[in-house]
Amino acid sequence: MKMVSSENEKLLHFTADKIERLDKFLSEKLDVSRNQVEGLIKKELVKINKKTAKKGGIKLKQNDKIEVTIPNLKEKKTKKADFDIPVLYEDDDLIVINKPPGIVVHTAPSVKEATLVDWLKQNNYSLSTIAGEERFGIVHRIDKETSGALVIAKNNKTHAFLSAQLKDKSMGRYYLMLLNAPLKEAKCIDAPIGRNPKNRIKMAVVNNGKNAKTLFVPFFENLTAAKLFTGRTHQIRVHLSRIGRYIIGDTTYGAKNQNSRVMLHAYELYLTHPNGKKLSIIAPIFDDFKQNLPKGFNYEKMGSVADIFNDYNRMCSK
Repeated sequence: MKMVSSENEKLLHFTADKIERLDKFLSEKLDVSRNQVEGLIKKELVKINKKTAKKGGIKLKQNDKIEVTIPNLKEKKTKKADFDIPVLYEDDDLIVINKPPGIVVHTAPSVKEATLVDWLKQNNYSLSTIAGEERFGIVHRIDKETSGALVIAKNNKTHAFLSAQLKDKSMGRYYLMLLNAPLKEAKCIDAPIGRNPKNRIKMAVVNNGKNAKTLFVPFFENLTAAKLFTGRTHQIRVHLSRIGRYIIGDTTYGAKNQNSRVMLHAYELYLTHPNGKKLSIIAPIFDDFKQNLPKGFNYEKMGSVADIFNDYNRMCSK
């Protein structure tokens, strides 16, 4: 490999040593996923023998010359983060944090305040870059008002490894929530979700939506746990509305005259570390959630909820 650098980009040169697909070749050479290679191709940043590559499935021939332009990410000015975030686990590859409610994960045109990414930069964490300048290290996200476990990738190899697990659902989270009324029994809601045709801000169960499946398990009175088998926008909240329930504080899908934040917490994260070790990490609930727990519930003895879901997973396996 030959590399030429400039202020705004890096130009990488490779020579194919056998017949194989372009996306497979670059995935191995750049140590990124094939989806990320496709992203470079779509931006016309890949050339074969001086000609712009059109798709990742092109078959390379021996001695083909490949050029890849890697733009340098220009970091935007970091906003001062006047908050702290509990770190639940950290090593050379990843960090697991317990995101407090009220903090946005990453910036967007409508976001004015400091974000989780700003906090990570401010604290000099090494972060992956393949998700782009707005989302350094961010593998998955949760909404501003939702709290709980979030994994951050420190390098691109780990990011790709975790993203693959997110896609095949071998990595996931168990959620806790406080509902307006208890569920009488566990329920698997299998209903497609898409943009609400009557209100573009909301999602809804629609016939032409993307498949979505959620398992709800009542825990103690209105304290309920959930596991996502797919990852659609507002999935938990939309599927709850399907069965006549909503999360306390959710004024979008529930009652309008509520004062609390959305009482939804990503309680337990499970994944496989790049070293092959299985990790299960619990994110303690925050005080505002704890203060709204039903009377008589002993949170201190709660522990993992994984075994509870093992008893009900069959409901959503059809």
